[in-house]
Amino acid sequence: MHDNEHDSEHDHQHDHSNRFSDMEARVRALETLLTAKGLVDSAAIDRIVETYETKVGPRNGAAVVARAWSDPAFAAWLETDATSAIASLGFGERRGTRLRAVFNTLDLHNMVVCTLCSCYPWAVLGLPPVWYKSPAYRSRAVMDPRGVLAEFGVNLGQETQVRVWDSTAELRYLVIPRRPPGTEAMGETQLASLVTRDAMIGVGLVDPPESKP
Repeated sequence: MHDNEHDSEHDHQHDHSNRFSDMEARVRALETLLTAKGLVDSAAIDRIVETYETKVGPRNGAAVVARAWSDPAFAAWLETDATSAIASLGFGERRGTRLRAVFNTLDLHNMVVCTLCSCYPWAVLGLPPVWYKSPAYRSRAVMDPRGVLAEFGVNLGQETQVRVWDSTAELRYLVIPRRPPGTEAMGETQLASLVTRDAMIGVGLVDPPESKP
C-alpha cells in the first residue's frame, strides 16, 4: 500500500449531476431570498454557517468517536456496519447513503476527499468546510496527501502509511482518529470534547488533554 493509495470505490456514482444537493439548493435559495428582502444580513449568515461547520455539526461525529473509544463492541460494529452503528446513536444520512468508518492506527492514517464534487457525511460532521470543496484540496489530497497533511500541521513518519478515501453520493467516510494518551479515566462526554472535525476528515490529530488550550 503506497502513501497516495486512493480508494475511490467508483462503482458508486458521484452526485455531480447537480452541483448542489436538494437540501443545499433549498438553503441557498432561502438565504438569497432573505438577504434580498433585507431580513437577514449576509455577515450574520456567514457566522451561523461557521458555527455549524466547526461546532454544532461535528458534535455528532465526536459522539460516535467517543463511543468507539469507550466501547469495544460498538467499535467492532462501527467497523463492520457503520451505517447501522451510527444510526443507533440517532445520526443517519439520507436514504440510500451508506457510511463507512475507517480507523487510524500507528501504521495507517486515513484521510477523506471527494474528487469530483463535495460528497460529505452531513449527519455526523455538519456542513463541509470551504477548503474541502476546493479544487486544490480535491486534487492534491490524492496526488500529495503528505504535503496536504503537513499544511494542516500533521507530520507523519515514513513508517505510517496514508490512505485516501474518495467519498461518493452513496458511500461517505468518517475517520476514527487514534485515542490520545492520558484519557483513560475520561467519560464519553469528555472524550468527545477532544475530537475535532478535521480529525474526523483525517487532516488533523486528536491532542492529549494536557495539550488543549
